[in-house]
Amino acid sequence: MMAFFGRGRVARIALCAVLLAVVCAPAVVVAKEEEDGEQAEVVRAAPAAPSKPPAAPSKPPSASRRFKKVVATNKPGRSWKSPACNMPAGKSGMRKLRLTEPLAAASLASLAVGLATGALIPALVLAPAFAASAFLETKAAQYEKLVEDNTINVDEYTCQSPGFMARAKVAIQYSLSVGDHKRSVGAIPLGVEESTTVKGLKTSQAYNGGKGGKKLDLGSKKGLVIGTIRMGFGHHRIAYSTASWALEDAGFDQVVFHDLLNVESPEADLIRSADKLYSTGSRLASEIGGPVEKLWGSLMKSGDENAMRSTYQMAEQLRPLLNGIPKDTPIIATHCLVGLAAVACGFEKVINLVIDNYAQWFVIVPGAINLVQGPTNFAALQKMGVPDAEIRLAGHWCPKDLVDNIEVDCVRRTERAHSGKPLRLLIPVGGAGAQKSFVTSLLKKLKEPILAGKIQVLLNAGDHAHMIEAFVETLASMGITAKDYKTIDSIAGVHEITKKLIKGGEPTHAVTLFAFPDYFPAVAATDILTRVADVLVTKPSELAFYPVPKLHIRRVGDHEAFSALRASELGDGTLEIREVDEAVQWLDLMRRNPDLLSTFNDQIISNNRQGVYSGCKQAVELALELAKH
Repeated sequence: MMAFFGRGRVARIALCAVLLAVVCAPAVVVAKEEEDGEQAEVVRAAPAAPSKPPAAPSKPPSASRRFKKVVATNKPGRSWKSPACNMPAGKSGMRKLRLTEPLAAASLASLAVGLATGALIPALVLAPAFAASAFLETKAAQYEKLVEDNTINVDEYTCQSPGFMARAKVAIQYSLSVGDHKRSVGAIPLGVEESTTVKGLKTSQAYNGGKGGKKLDLGSKKGLVIGTIRMGFGHHRIAYSTASWALEDAGFDQVVFHDLLNVESPEADLIRSADKLYSTGSRLASEIGGPVEKLWGSLMKSGDENAMRSTYQMAEQLRPLLNGIPKDTPIIATHCLVGLAAVACGFEKVINLVIDNYAQWFVIVPGAINLVQGPTNFAALQKMGVPDAEIRLAGHWCPKDLVDNIEVDCVRRTERAHSGKPLRLLIPVGGAGAQKSFVTSLLKKLKEPILAGKIQVLLNAGDHAHMIEAFVETLASMGITAKDYKTIDSIAGVHEITKKLIKGGEPTHAVTLFAFPDYFPAVAATDILTRVADVLVTKPSELAFYPVPKLHIRRVGDHEAFSALRASELGDGTLEIREVDEAVQWLDLMRRNPDLLSTFNDQIISNNRQGVYSGCKQAVELALELAKH
């Protein structure tokens, strides 16, 4: 041993570092052991095997059959644990021994030894490792305090007690998304105004001393709140689709469109920051592709139990945005944050419209009735452990006008295809403003058939200035200048051209560019124009569920591929087409083979007769049923 110590200063330093590791590193080891142990001992009991496998419903049942025994699920004092979950009640799975101080001391000691002796291992390896371990230990210890006042026990609901790294991750994400914002359980007074764009709909905003419209009054009226957040166009599109059914139903005296971002407040600013991150990530993934697209895609599919924990902690911050609404009001949420915040506030009649076609905990709202668009996703969510009382198969989220006119529109498309009319494409841009490269490349590839009058393009750039500029430049490079295409910038203009095309007219130009100063016409234009499109060219977003033949182009997020799969199985759309050349081949096939489009339209008519596109109708009927209790 003495010989070893005499071999030099580096050897002595190395031994000191090893001793520090032996004394202090158990924090990481213990944490890992606990994480493994927690995951192992919390298991979900296997359900009893049924004598006969249940048959998948061919069509969503009527509301009277399906919802007559439905009652509110978010009752005070309820257990959040499924009967199939064997996790002991109240189990935290967290050790009481805290090792932050020893780990921090080890980091400082390693750094001191390294600086004093010039040794690289303690200074550059051990000190940062111990510091990182101390940081994770601190964050993991914050989790228990973070969740102690929560309404929803996510750990019990998902039947998973979070391990060391999971707890640290939730606390870190919470700090990044919330910062120094202090959680409040107060209520922001709300006012309502008549919508300037949708007749009969009321929109909410903060009410302050007479500003913000009339003060919200739902106490003496049978009202419905449709809660949403503008993160991209999808959640708003689904909310407006729901409103189109609710406004036609005499059961509600008042329908309020409650966009949390429209209520100016510190809580709305939290959401706005998250939305900027989402939009930026979507655009970068779409434009750069490669590893960036792969990373973003994997993030969009990582909505596991921990994602629900992080999302719910954010929702707890948003309670003031909903606390000004009477708690017995039915709420239909088109964004999980709205549903989670509503349950946290104590609302007992919450309906969550589950987005997409990919099962993730992230899209579920505990304590709400979660309505799902397709049977595969419905079964996958049940398999994950969502309680039977909190999940229903409803159908697709589509606007009433589209659904009511499915048969006449499909017949008109089929007749156009067989009479040799130009193939009319509707190409909308999503709310994040992504896909610039793909769409501009596609337009350039279609130059010849466009100029030859074989393809018509309805190009909706939305309210994105950078997309409008890119489309104008692309058209100019194709030899299509401003005098060669028509620009429409108002919702009145959208209605005017749609009426003309429904009556059998044709656009005045081969390309019609839709470019708007604000978001509502950007969203609504696609819904209105869908009726007169032969093919909707779109990423597999919420539009993948619309009753129109669809060419699905490159996704933005891996979860979207499953929406294209749903459309393909129903026969009303293609699988995801990731390359521009293949998209051109598909469009050429549709143009040259009218029977292909006839098949799409026939399937849409058949699907409609089974109630596939009536999900929003089912949601409104359920809200009416809940309002009676």
